[in-house]
Amino acid sequence: MTQRTDGRGTPFRRWASRTPRLLRGAVAAAASLLVVTALSPTAQAVPRPKAPREFVALRSVDPSIIQEMRYITPHDFVGEPIDGYRQPLCILTRPAAEALHRAQLRLLRQGYSLKVYDCYRPQRAVDHFVRWAKDLDDERMKAEFYPRVDKSRLFTDGYIAEKSGHSRGSTMDLTIVKLPALPTRPYHPGQRLVPCYAPKGQRFPDNSLDMGTGFDCFDTLAHTDDPRVQGVQRANRQFLKSTLAAQGFVNLPEEWWHFTYQPEPFPSTYFDFPVSWRSVTGR
Repeated sequence: MTQRTDGRGTPFRRWASRTPRLLRGAVAAAASLLVVTALSPTAQAVPRPKAPREFVALRSVDPSIIQEMRYITPHDFVGEPIDGYRQPLCILTRPAAEALHRAQLRLLRQGYSLKVYDCYRPQRAVDHFVRWAKDLDDERMKAEFYPRVDKSRLFTDGYIAEKSGHSRGSTMDLTIVKLPALPTRPYHPGQRLVPCYAPKGQRFPDNSLDMGTGFDCFDTLAHTDDPRVQGVQRANRQFLKSTLAAQGFVNLPEEWWHFTYQPEPFPSTYFDFPVSWRSVTGR
């Protein structure tokens, strides 16, 4: 009598006799895989770091404040997007955001608006700055941001540090814009760079009031009360400073754009969650 096969040359009787052993082997293999997966560090689901509930997106508190978040773009002193910036978003502690909102209401009545360049900054971004500062061969953005400073002195002169108040969530970099706000021309990598302290009509265009230097200018001319800055430029710096001081902000004397809300909710904690909507909403 001819024995039937399963189409691959294996007799059905032999196949049936092997089925229990095959099933047991498959179950054992699956169980082993589960154990390996559970124990493997690369397979574990690591939760993303999330902002404490005291942090908010500035846009949820005051959507009228202009946001030009520089560190997610290549137009910064490093010349590339910075680690930890995943979306062009200003994140702050709620008290700092609400204080900015009060300052904005005052400015809107006068025909002006705040514009933020940077807000909360994750520690990984600060680490990126530190790595860049130690690479003395990378000077691609020197001509704009630090033309008169030797890169080897960035730590000594205080332009770069291993910790930043921005990482505590109540510090921001900002300016004032006359309304209606004109668009800012986009930066194109490789374009000719102009010193950040050049006259406003020559340096990289910015729709803000003329503050005497551009944002992130590594130069003593960026000191808020530098005596060489006079006239309209000095008046604009004092306008920004007095507007924010009335709401509890303290200016860093070495940077006209740098302000910290006092008292800080986290005066000694440096956070490292990414700059993204997910960090503050969980979605």
